[in-house]
Amino acid sequence: MTTKPTTTIRIDPDVKKRAGAVFDDIGISMSAAITTFLKAVIREGTMPFEIKSDRPKPSTNPVNAKLNHAFIVKKDEFYTQYEDVEKEMLNHQKKLKGKTILCNCDDPFESAFFRFFVIHFNRIGLAGLMSTCYAGSQMAGREYPLEGEAGAYKAIVTEVPDDGVMRPDGSLDLESLFAMSGNSLMYLVGDGDFRSDECTALLTEADIVATNPPFSLFREFIELLVNHKKEFIILGNMNATTTKEIFPLFRDNKVFYGESIRSGDRKFFVPDSYPLNATGCGLDENGRRFIRVTGVRWFTNLKTSKRRKPLELTCRYSPDEYPRYENYDAIEVGRTQNIPNDYDGVMGVPITFLDKYSPDQFEIIMLANGNARTNVPPKTLSKVKYRPHPEDRGGVGIINGQRSYARILIRRKF
Repeated sequence: MTTKPTTTIRIDPDVKKRAGAVFDDIGISMSAAITTFLKAVIREGTMPFEIKSDRPKPSTNPVNAKLNHAFIVKKDEFYTQYEDVEKEMLNHQKKLKGKTILCNCDDPFESAFFRFFVIHFNRIGLAGLMSTCYAGSQMAGREYPLEGEAGAYKAIVTEVPDDGVMRPDGSLDLESLFAMSGNSLMYLVGDGDFRSDECTALLTEADIVATNPPFSLFREFIELLVNHKKEFIILGNMNATTTKEIFPLFRDNKVFYGESIRSGDRKFFVPDSYPLNATGCGLDENGRRFIRVTGVRWFTNLKTSKRRKPLELTCRYSPDEYPRYENYDAIEVGRTQNIPNDYDGVMGVPITFLDKYSPDQFEIIMLANGNARTNVPPKTLSKVKYRPHPEDRGGVGIINGQRSYARILIRRKF
């Protein structure tokens, strides 16, 4: 028997029917929608937001239709869960000690990254924390609104009270934090885009960058960090691994996967305007909206002892069990655990090999996929004796006339 009080609301039947259709399209029940609305009213002290479907309104104007579609697909504001940040960052405590951390955020005070580094500031022994707010964020200013007009700002933390800044309810005592002389909040001139001159200037001052950049701009973000020779631990989608910008970083031992996330999806909090029409999306116990994203991984250039641990190889080479590619001078190894310990030539292994990769044990030569002909230098293609095949679609390995999956071509060092 429920212990929650029942509330009866008089709703026009036609309004209820039409609203229900919209909620079905968004992916939530009418009860959940009303609960969300009421919690938001309490939080904001006013009518907080416009509840609407992201379906484009009927229009005979094709230009308007394209603009509506562009608005829908451009949504890229995801807030990582605190436990995901904490689990990864605690693996790198020794590397973080004495460093100044930069977190480019949509809003620092909604960010689990800012929260983690403030809570663990003294325990880790950080030298400083810099975090920026993006003016285009839908969440900016909700948790801790600044005086004056809304806009991009930077939060600088150089000291945290010895007894911490956690309130009994779990929130941060931001007023006390920024009352300390070494800490400050200042508006930015621009919009807080990580590519702006202001944010680039902060980047030059930082030792390590930790954040989850917009997935749509991940490659551009990591390129900026590499060009400025910064250490980083950032969240991204593993689909970026095989791109022409990111794979060479893995090949040249400039980027590795992080420690804590291996596979599956991850939950991210999102603004109230985001639709919840995909599997696994919903509202948490506090009425906060979340979606799930598959293939999320940590990308880092922070060195760890775990990264150098060699694979224990137990299989032995046999021509019958390891077929050769028709267009590469290499053998096919379908599973990383089946890499033979007595074969010294080139081998094609799955992309998942990167989770077990030790630079001391293996050399990564190239990625054999549909873009190999255009992305791989001719000298490297010659090294593996690549021969164009009518079925390889740009460089995928061919076995018995059939295309294999994308493979990383490697060679054992010992």
